[in-house]
Amino acid sequence: MLIPILLLIAGIVVLVVAGDVLVRGAAALARHWGVPALIVGLTIVAFGTSAPELVVSVNAVLDGVGQMAVGNIVGSNIANILLALGLPALIMAIPTNMTGVARNTFIAVVATILFIALAMIGNPMARWQGAILFGGIVLYLFYMFLLAKSGADDTILEEMREIEEGRDGLPKSVITDFVYVIAGLVGLFIGGELIVNNAIIVAGGFGVSETVIGLTVVAIGTSLPEITTVVVASLRGHSDVALGNVLGSNVFNLLAVGGGAALAGPVMVEPQLYAFDFWVMIIVTFALLAYVLRRQPIGRKTGAVFVLAYVAYMAAIVLANV
Repeated sequence: MLIPILLLIAGIVVLVVAGDVLVRGAAALARHWGVPALIVGLTIVAFGTSAPELVVSVNAVLDGVGQMAVGNIVGSNIANILLALGLPALIMAIPTNMTGVARNTFIAVVATILFIALAMIGNPMARWQGAILFGGIVLYLFYMFLLAKSGADDTILEEMREIEEGRDGLPKSVITDFVYVIAGLVGLFIGGELIVNNAIIVAGGFGVSETVIGLTVVAIGTSLPEITTVVVASLRGHSDVALGNVLGSNVFNLLAVGGGAALAGPVMVEPQLYAFDFWVMIIVTFALLAYVLRRQPIGRKTGAVFVLAYVAYMAAIVLANV
């Protein structure tokens, strides 16, 4: 089992690096062609930062283990709220009263409910359900575009602008840009294959389902970019970026990744998700909404509760599958 585990970890590393390289190259290429920063942020950057989850989920469906895709989406969203907000809150309180936070939190809640409702209507999830989810991300991006054009303040828009405009070490020529894009695409393919193929082996070796592997190892691995970004930002005194990062990532996971996976083929949802994990995702999302509605910052005590809740969630999954 050691070699598949090491290959699984290697796949996660390759996937994360390749996603970053792809976004760097594609964003620089778009700028060479005169594409406005707003469009780059709303498309290349937004989809690029969700590339790890999207590639793994689509690969899982194509390889006949669509249940891993759902596990990855649900597990990533839970990790984003409890870890990507809990860990930086231990360093510095995360404000929830910025302009646009309430709006985007409600969107995240609606996306969560829509995803679960569609999963309950039909199992496996079919292409028409995927089309509804993916249509949701198209509408969401169009809405963000209209907000930006109207000059509205929004944490997610600001996050996209900062990511797009603040990247260091971007390629300097069109040829290099293409090399970055191609290398990123190849890396995403290789990383996705390594993760899915070896996750299946690991799941079989430990006697657990692909859903469990998706909820745990794969979910944490594909959430590493978000977790790393917000922790580093908090260490630098910019914890306010955490909430926009998490909300944007969760909306994309549910609508773009969930929609893309279902469009690629049937996505099986295992019974344990209906009984436990969907409820955990709803509870943590509404817990975040409660803080936002009260405009209450997420402080160290709450951060500790979030992190301990994630540890308890992982323990519950392990105990349920021993």
